[in-house]
Amino acid sequence: MTTHMGTARRRMCVLLGMIVCATCLTTFAQEPPVPGMCNVPVSQRAGDIGCYLTATETLGALPEDARFWHVYNYPTRSAAEAAKGPRGTVVEAFGKVWLYTIAASTWKPTDGQRAAVVGPLPIAKGTNYTARYMEAVFPANMATSVHVHSGAEAWYVVSGAQCLETPDGFTVLRAGQSGLVPAGPPMRLSSVGTDTRRSVFLVLHDTAQPWMTDTGDWKPKGLCPQ
Repeated sequence: MTTHMGTARRRMCVLLGMIVCATCLTTFAQEPPVPGMCNVPVSQRAGDIGCYLTATETLGALPEDARFWHVYNYPTRSAAEAAKGPRGTVVEAFGKVWLYTIAASTWKPTDGQRAAVVGPLPIAKGTNYTARYMEAVFPANMATSVHVHSGAEAWYVVSGAQCLETPDGFTVLRAGQSGLVPAGPPMRLSSVGTDTRRSVFLVLHDTAQPWMTDTGDWKPKGLCPQ
């Protein structure tokens, strides 16, 4: 009898362990990887969908007032290059030429069409920064994994809509709108509605830290609209 009861207890423990493990896997399950993973250069993209790297700039320590991301469009790359100043970067995305600049709120180029001025970006004195510029194309219901950044992330939505969920709630941005989130909180970003979301974005991060880290420390509540 003792042997049978001991065997039954062991089987019960194994069963409970399997249930606990399954629960953990469900709790910390991540979304499928986004094509490109925001690490593949845009010149090497294999398809339209995904997240790709357009440029990186090592900026070093920033002036106290350099807290804004200026986003401008130009008819040609040569025109954008001619207007580029300190902390400026020229990229091509979604059939347009873009000039990105980290500067004071009052900064203006000599010409170009302004798309957005996003800020203020939180920066720390004495910290060296890298500006990492990317573009993303997410069809309906596509989402990132839960992750954190070592610096602020800022977006300009070109088409469609996106939703950012953090432990503090959620924020929806639509075509023509911009926004940012500071470093630190775990987050998940997803497309909203039936239109494909296209965006250009920046992560202004501590050069000494990884720009992004996946995490299982928080599970989204599913607050974002569909």
